[in-house]
Amino acid sequence: MRVLVVGQGAREHAIAWKLRQSPLVKEVYAAPGNAGIAAIADCVNIGVADIIELADFAEKLKMDLTIVGPELPLTLGIVDEFQKRDLAIFGPTRLAAELEGSKAFSKEFMRKYAIPTADARVCSSIDEAKAALKEFGYPSVLKVDGLASGKGVVIVGSKREAEEYLRLVFEEKKFGNAANRILVEEFLTGEEVSFMALTDGTKFVSLAPAKDYKKAFDGETGPNTGGMGAHSPAVVLNGETAAEIVKTIIMPTIQGMAAEGRPYTGCLYAGVMLTAKGPKVLEYNCRFGDPETQVQMLRLEDDLADVCLKVARGNLGDTKLNWLKEAAACVVIAVDGYPNDFPKGQEVVIDPIDDPAVTVFHAGTIPRGGRMVNVAGRVASVCARAATLSEALAKAYEAAPKVRFEGARYRTDIGYRALEQRKN
Repeated sequence: MRVLVVGQGAREHAIAWKLRQSPLVKEVYAAPGNAGIAAIADCVNIGVADIIELADFAEKLKMDLTIVGPELPLTLGIVDEFQKRDLAIFGPTRLAAELEGSKAFSKEFMRKYAIPTADARVCSSIDEAKAALKEFGYPSVLKVDGLASGKGVVIVGSKREAEEYLRLVFEEKKFGNAANRILVEEFLTGEEVSFMALTDGTKFVSLAPAKDYKKAFDGETGPNTGGMGAHSPAVVLNGETAAEIVKTIIMPTIQGMAAEGRPYTGCLYAGVMLTAKGPKVLEYNCRFGDPETQVQMLRLEDDLADVCLKVARGNLGDTKLNWLKEAAACVVIAVDGYPNDFPKGQEVVIDPIDDPAVTVFHAGTIPRGGRMVNVAGRVASVCARAATLSEALAKAYEAAPKVRFEGARYRTDIGYRALEQRKN
């Protein structure tokens, strides 16, 4: 097989790394890729939003499969374009990807199909949002309707915080057209987990649950990010609750999307809050997670290319996935300032790591002038696998300082609260 991976982050590096282990795969391409992916695949300089150019490239080189990493090309209709050309591609169509592309759509969808979620109001102005906030009180959650790279969600604890955020959204247009509408949502308490399933529109198979850490700083403080770390197993999720998520969230979502005339294929990702009243959906994503994919690929025993091709062809059948009993952990190395303003073009050096249980997946790196530099706020994911989660975390943290650049920082508490809760 000849496979194209669309994207340039650590998620795509992990996917390409796993594809390289498949006996079915002879060639791996990435568009545009990064400095780490370039060591294991042929990178082509095509942006993720250039869907016509990507389809032309895949058609010209006769790609047997394309796997789309980020959400943007999915919401732009890359799957529709590839399917028009009879090119096998893993991911949802533009209409199906609206589950992530519009939080207003997904909230109304969940209400219609009785999928448990937080109560919310869709607001198109500051005045509407203020009225909704009076109804919900504080704390409340404010979410921009469109795509914001994981940074469009904020918890407001006071009227002053809410009004400042609303000003940024509606007056300063911080998120552009993605925030023409926002959701004012009920604040839920509990533990958050990432639950994903691969589906061909009818059949599905669950991925190993993972837990990611979205806040920028230790203690789950600071602004939301694209993700600062993850681990699998999720620890906070037991088998009974996982079965409840499948029954009340995953199955109704797949069936509901089919009933809406938007059959969903690819990776369905539900961000779920485990509340005292049961699991509730915080948000949908229409692709593999990042950094969850990094730890899931370390644990997946099966052939990723084979299962993704089955999904793309609509013949997943009764496929089962097998997972290593070992745990995997990921620590994201970011640039100081991320997710707000941060410097780019800094030289990145990754010192040799002797431990074969440790893998570094590149995120925002590119080669430039004989050096490697950063072009994004998240620079690398340092990942490790071990018999226990505590051992995997220890290995990842031991290797984290090997990724060196000015202003490098990372959270020091990934996984530890989950381990404490398990003890109790």
